[in-house]
Amino acid sequence: MVAMVVSETNNNLPVVSIVGTGVYLPEKVVTNEDLSKIVDTNDEWIYSRTGMRERRIARDDQATSDLAAAAALAALADAGISAEDVDLLIVATLSPDMFFPSTACFVQDKIGAKNAYCYDLGAACSGSLYAMETAKNQIACGAVKTALVIGAEKMSTFLDWEDRNTCVLFGDGAGAAVLQASKNGRGIMKGCFGSDGSLANLLWTPGGGSRNPMSHEMLDQKQQYLKMGGREVYKHAVKQMTQSIVDVLETNGLTADDIKWFVAHQANARIIEAIGKRLDVMDRMFMNVEKYANTSAAALLIAVDEVVKSGTVQQGDKMLLVAFGGGFTWGSTIVEWTKS
Repeated sequence: MVAMVVSETNNNLPVVSIVGTGVYLPEKVVTNEDLSKIVDTNDEWIYSRTGMRERRIARDDQATSDLAAAAALAALADAGISAEDVDLLIVATLSPDMFFPSTACFVQDKIGAKNAYCYDLGAACSGSLYAMETAKNQIACGAVKTALVIGAEKMSTFLDWEDRNTCVLFGDGAGAAVLQASKNGRGIMKGCFGSDGSLANLLWTPGGGSRNPMSHEMLDQKQQYLKMGGREVYKHAVKQMTQSIVDVLETNGLTADDIKWFVAHQANARIIEAIGKRLDVMDRMFMNVEKYANTSAAALLIAVDEVVKSGTVQQGDKMLLVAFGGGFTWGSTIVEWTKS
């Protein structure tokens, strides 16, 4: 069963825009050559299949909330907004500090966002896009004025470093965006979102929760680590993200020619290239997966920040954001850049 939803926007509600972005990337760089020393792989094997050259790995004393807090402070500084002005703080992650409290509550304390209410959102690699949609709607209906959305992951703690099929694919990092109502342009437009829970076992971490609790047997079987059916994930990711792009353009009365940048979840260069070629927009498909690998829920906001800070996005330009993740979950939205 596949669920598909198009978010509706009441024309009487205010436009919601991104007013600041920020990232945090750990200092430690792990190259493909470094990985060849711990698993049976090499730079050519990894790069030809993924487009990845290196990834960032957080320190042992850093948790996901530490990465998230650093990205959050960068986004707030970019927006010129105090942490005390934040009303809503959402952290999208699949690698929380712990089951509870939420990682968002730890971030609130670290950055001093004492007036915000906080929660985590779990949609795997689609998480930051889902969080942005949630925050947009809260602002549009008048519930909050300023929202801080963060995608943050310490994926390195959930990887089997003896499995070359998964450990080479992921990295650590965080991206953040500040959202507020705006009187300019169209801001964050209508989004299209979907899920298919029948395919959950193609990309998941099966152990450690209530279905398969922590035990010696579970640990011996390495069920606490990420598992993935690579070929099937590739097939569904290309299909659903391509269709989601088509859907969101139609929903908003736009064509591909109206989009300055297509910013896809940075899972794999081959996935992004397949989407770009199918839609004949490869020249506008942004990619930074070579530098950071797949940072899951953090990837989209890291990419958005890099696109914006590159100086190639001007007032009124439109970026189409699209993501796909475990669940399966996917979605897309279009952002008209209106930051002054």
